[in-house]
Amino acid sequence: MKDPRDIILAPVVSEKSYGLIERGVYTFKVHPAASKPEISDAIESIWGVTVMKVNTLNRKGKATRARRTGKAGSKPDSKRAIVTLAAGDEIPLFEH
Repeated sequence: MKDPRDIILAPVVSEKSYGLIERGVYTFKVHPAASKPEISDAIESIWGVTVMKVNTLNRKGKATRARRTGKAGSKPDSKRAIVTLAAGDEIPLFEH
């Protein structure tokens, strides 16, 4: 799991995440086993920016139920990273 593209899975596209971009804060879906230093190094190596802070949160998948059979299941758990960049740095992926 040392390849940066294996650690950073996808950007989070939501109204709240786009509101944070104006302050230099970006949100990503990351690998569940990734640590904060790994996430920081991956962001810096992919986009060449300086990461000031990384906050992570684990989200439990929602419970689901089949219509006819009533079998219970769940959506997969996910991990998100909220990354704060140094002043003046930005990731061009998020053009708004």
